[in-house]
Order: sequence, then structure tokens, then C-alpha cells
Amino acid sequence: MKFSATTLAASLGGRLVGAEVEIDGVATNSQELQPGQLFVPLRDKRDGHDFIGPAVDAGAVAYLTDGATDTKGRGTAIVVTDTALALSEIGRTARKRIAGHVVGVTGSVGKTTVKDLTSAVFASTFRTQASHLSFNNEIGLPLTLANADDDVDVVVAELGARGFGHIADLCRIAKPTIGIITRIGMAHTEFFGTLDQVASAKAELFESLPSTGLAVVNGDDPMSERMSARTTAEMLSFGTGVNSDVAAHDVRLNEHAQAAFSLSSPWGSAEVQLAVHGVHQVPNALAALTAALWGGVSIGDAVQAISQVQDPPWRMNVTALGSGIVLVNDSYNANPTSMEAALHALGAMTADRRIAVLGAMTELGPTSPELHHSIASLAESLGIVLIPYDTPLYGEAPVWGLDELTERVGGFQPGDAILVKGSRATSMESVAEMIEQRVGSA
Repeated sequence: MKFSATTLAASLGGRLVGAEVEIDGVATNSQELQPGQLFVPLRDKRDGHDFIGPAVDAGAVAYLTDGATDTKGRGTAIVVTDTALALSEIGRTARKRIAGHVVGVTGSVGKTTVKDLTSAVFASTFRTQASHLSFNNEIGLPLTLANADDDVDVVVAELGARGFGHIADLCRIAKPTIGIITRIGMAHTEFFGTLDQVASAKAELFESLPSTGLAVVNGDDPMSERMSARTTAEMLSFGTGVNSDVAAHDVRLNEHAQAAFSLSSPWGSAEVQLAVHGVHQVPNALAALTAALWGGVSIGDAVQAISQVQDPPWRMNVTALGSGIVLVNDSYNANPTSMEAALHALGAMTADRRIAVLGAMTELGPTSPELHHSIASLAESLGIVLIPYDTPLYGEAPVWGLDELTERVGGFQPGDAILVKGSRATSMESVAEMIEQRVGSA
């Protein structure tokens, strides 16, 4: 969005130092800044004020500063008390200029995928923008809003939480009119403690919705009823159950674990074929379709758009390697719910041998050993060879490095389907890259 420096300074309660300029967007990283943007230096492990010079050299037309660092002679500045708080206020200022819907997406699993699916379906009809990658916190959300086009109709924003009140804080910036809660699962229980507490934190999204808005809830999730009671907005459920408002029937998977299903909704029925992988993508697609159909997208346009969406990077990326080996890179993150979904997807794929190379699931608190053992039991029941990578939590001896992994499986063989997955902290994407380099492309 475009702002005049004078107007933006006034909205922030700041002081303009230097010439009046037109600002077109916001950045917090001097290396990612685009010419014409405002640079917002944040103080964390590193002090962003140290990068004001490089930001100006990269084309920043103005920058924020809290005044504690000498920035004289470096162009137009807006002096504020706290640059982080000012960034949130920039997000609120940008939100006021969006006349259409802001869709907030949260949940224990599938947030980024649902964000991408929802954005794609809305974009079939409306000028739509969405959070970049997983920009889902107090920094990423204001950037999403401030960097939206001036004529945008719909913004789809992912909302993350690592504690109570986090989503409520984000909603005070985003003012969502549509809220989607994907599913409640055992993610971040180190911070929340129990599933009930996870549900309570996620339901802050529904509490923030206006009475004229829409709450989209997973009808197959046992936690949905208690979350639904915490909103005055219209409520629509999605799922595979007979009581869901937007439902998938006759779900089937092809040999690549891509789902097709019959869709029923208040706006009509249709056949849907997904390009994303795994049966767990069916509720993700239903969530996106529910929001967009209610928001004015025709069912024909919605079904066509959702069929074109590919898996985001490191999320169920299926690659055919040499010698008829298939690699499933789902390394972006992991918790018990998403791990179960990935194993079921692997189990549904056509393969002679299915191998799951799994890193640890972090942030699970004292239940961690039990939950890892349950994943090991599931893999065994599905006939999947589980190879723990750099963790003993699954109850078997782990491997370290590609050579040990290759030796453990007796060499990668034609007809293998290999899943690589683990929490973000385990950097399992590097393991997937090593396997791909070792085996070679098809």
C-alpha cells in the first residue's frame, strides 16, 4: 500500500524528519527490501537500526527509528517510541483501507495450506493477496497487510500462536471478517498444556469476528462445538460427516495419494479433484471452499481454482527420483496430527516399499515419548519402515547421516516411496535434499 510519510507519521504518533516522500510497502529485512518501501528496524538478537544505511542504499525512501541510534543525514525518518509497536500500528492503518474481507486462518495443522487454498479460490473472482510463506506473527501479519495492493478485495492471513492472547492480539490488527480454524491437535502443547487449552487459544479468532462475519469450523473435530459457542458470527461447518454444511462424500485417492471427492454445499454440488497430496487435504480444501463460496465465489470457479493448487514448499512435495523411487518431502514441520496424516498418505501410495525417515516432534512437553511411540506403532500397522533420524524418541536406534540411513534401508531401491518429516527445529529438509542428490532425478 502507498502512504505519504506525513500521514503515516501522524497515524503512528511519530515525528517526521526529512523530506515528504511517498511510501510503497514496508520491509523489516534490508536484504529483502524493495525500492520505495519503508524500512522498519526491529531490536532483537540484532539491532535493525544497524541496517538503516544498507536499507537506504537498497532503495528505502524512509525508515522508522526509535531515536536511540544516530541516523542523521540518512534521508527521511519517522521517529517513534517503539518500532515494533509502530509496525503493528502500520498493520492496523493498512487494514482500515481494505474494504473487502480479511480471512484469518489458524489451527494446529494445515494453516499454510488452507491459507494458500483459500487465497487461490478467492483469486478466481476477487483481487486477492495472502501472507507470504508462513508470515503468521506480530511481524509477518502487519507486513502482509501493509504490502497488499491498494485495490485489493480480499486478504488471507495466517495466524499463529505460542501462548494465550497471541491470536487475540493479531486479530486486533487484522480485524478478520472470516475466520477458519482448521483442526485442533497436539501441537505446541508444551506451551498450552492440553487440547482444551489449545482450542481455547485458537478460538480467540472466532471471538474477534463481527456478527456479520463467518466462522468456519471443522465439523469432524470434537473441539468444534465448544469453539463455535464463542462467536456471534454466522457459523458454517465443513467435513465428511452427514451434518457438515459443506461436505465431501465418496473420497478416493489415486496412486499418488491425490484425493477426489463429491462436494455438497448450500451453493450446489460438484466433483472435485485435488492436486495436493494426502487424504488430509480434503478437509483443508473444504475449509477454503466454505469461506470462498460464502464470500461470493461461484461453485464452478471455486472447484476449478482449487484443483490447480500445488503443495507449498516442503509440504507433501512428491518428486519422482531415478530408478522409480518416489520422495515425499513433508519436512516443513511436524506434530502428532500432521505426522499421522503424512503416514496415512504414504501408506496410500502405490509402492513396493514405504519408508518414513522421521525427525523428532518438538514442543510436545512431558507427553513427548508417548506420542512418538504412538507414531511408531502407527507406522508399523501401516507396513511402513520407520527410520528415526537423529532422535531416539521413536523407540528405535536412530541413524545419523545419509550413509547410515542408506545402510539401514539396505540401499534405496526401485519402487521405494520415502517420506521425510520432522519438526522445523530438526531441519529435515536437508535430509530430503541429500536423498535426492544421492538417488538423482528421474
